Amino acid sequence: MSISIQWYPGHISKAEKNLKEQLKLVDVVLEVRDARIPLASHHPQVKNWIGNKPRILILNRLDMVPESVRQDWLKWFRGQGETVYYTNAKEGQGIRAISKAAQEVGVEINAKRKSRGLLPRPVRAVVIGLPNVGKSAIINRLLNRKVVESARRAGVTRQLRWVRISETLELLDSPGVIPSRLESQEDAVKLAICEDIGDAAYDNQRVAAAFVDLLVKLEYESILKSRYGLDALTMTGEEYIFQLAMTRYKEDRERAALQILNDFRKGIIGAIPLEFPPSDV
Repeated sequence: MSISIQWYPGHISKAEKNLKEQLKLVDVVLEVRDARIPLASHHPQVKNWIGNKPRILILNRLDMVPESVRQDWLKWFRGQGETVYYTNAKEGQGIRAISKAAQEVGVEINAKRKSRGLLPRPVRAVVIGLPNVGKSAIINRLLNRKVVESARRAGVTRQLRWVRISETLELLDSPGVIPSRLESQEDAVKLAICEDIGDAAYDNQRVAAAFVDLLVKLEYESILKSRYGLDALTMTGEEYIFQLAMTRYKEDRERAALQILNDFRKGIIGAIPLEFPPSDV
């Protein structure tokens, strides 16, 4: 079953342009990705945008990925020369380490300023990432109070705004930005499953069917059988949604699809990663 997913509303296009302008003013970039899909939730233009600026890589929703898989990703990213910071913005886990890493960049910047006879200033950081990966929740945790709106849906943050975290740190909250074209439909489907992309871009039944097929491919089909009482190995994802609708939801396929997607998104069916580190073989 083929799925085409595209979403590029006007406010994202405008935000991307504004963000590129604001990036000239920042000292360090906090890039937030979804821990369930660390590669699919990466914006391919980020490295071009930030150039040589320091970047702190954050994988949010650590609670939705098993510890063993988190460790595998840490090792893989280390092999790529990157340090990863795991967070659970909802509970505040990992936030202190991010703040410390950003402020360490500020120490270096102010040492250089002092050598040029300039006064110290707060380090300017920007939080960037795809819609709904947890950027605003991370900012609220850094500040210890809610200053920016956040919700479990894409497209909540619409404006760029500076937020003073402390005497030593200022943060720029930015709307989620996605590529103008989603080159990999496989990645696009994962983003839709994780709700990291606008819901206007896809059909829930098709995405839920693709999710079932992906769970079978990743050998997580036993979770489906235990939760819904249907064996995914004996049918396609599309057939699975149909059968689930017939047996539990009065033939309402849309309701069946949303149930499966929401059970995953809320962690009800457990911590399930949809990506694993690429093999070097």
